[in-house]
Amino acid sequence: MSREPRFPGATSVSRLEAYPDAAPDGLAGGTPHLHTASSEAYLVVAGSGVLQTVDGSGFAEHALEPGALVWFEPGVIHRAVNHGGLDVRVIMANAGLPEAGDAVMTFPDDVLADAEAYRAAAILPGPDRPADERRAAAAARRDLAVRGFVDLFDDGVLDAAHLDRGRLDRLHARAVALVAPKAAAWRERWQQGALAEATATGARLDALEAGRDPGLAAARVSSAVPEPASLGMCGILDRYDLDPRHPEGTR
Repeated sequence: MSREPRFPGATSVSRLEAYPDAAPDGLAGGTPHLHTASSEAYLVVAGSGVLQTVDGSGFAEHALEPGALVWFEPGVIHRAVNHGGLDVRVIMANAGLPEAGDAVMTFPDDVLADAEAYRAAAILPGPDRPADERRAAAAARRDLAVRGFVDLFDDGVLDAAHLDRGRLDRLHARAVALVAPKAAAWRERWQQGALAEATATGARLDALEAGRDPGLAAARVSSAVPEPASLGMCGILDRYDLDPRHPEGTR
């Protein structure tokens, strides 16, 4: 049962330093968005803030303080609001899918309705461009998504009573239409990742139940270091290269 070592659960992990500048509604922090296939978790290590969420039960705010752990399923719109120094470890299901497009930002409806307009609004200048140009583009993208997020609420009032369910349903439909062309390619990532991990666990249980060694001597240790910082949707991201072909001591 020897195989390449894989990060637990075929998840991914990254460090997030939430953006400190304010969006048009006066709140500092990240870009509201949802995932269509992957769940996500925040573990707060420093600073403070709140996680604003919109799901089938309505609008809510969840305190983000050191030690707090909050997670949410695909479909939950979420926005990290930074009250100061918010530093989070982000765990994502289905490593590779979020980077392949499993995130839909809450742009205004006219942008969500047009795949080309969405792509143009979502893309950032490449790493060869000046840092201030890239940061300004990330802020403009965030601000556009905040506009669409606020549009989900009557009179722009962010509370459960003012959430317009019809607008939320329309956003979900737009999200499905945007990602549907990508789903077939995502399936291969899932098969090689989370599904393969679950299948391997089942094979180990079969062996143990039969009293056989599931391959304990083949186990190895792996490690990872952060990749160069990048501009994420919610802040500065330090991602980790979790490629199983990089075992301990080979870097």
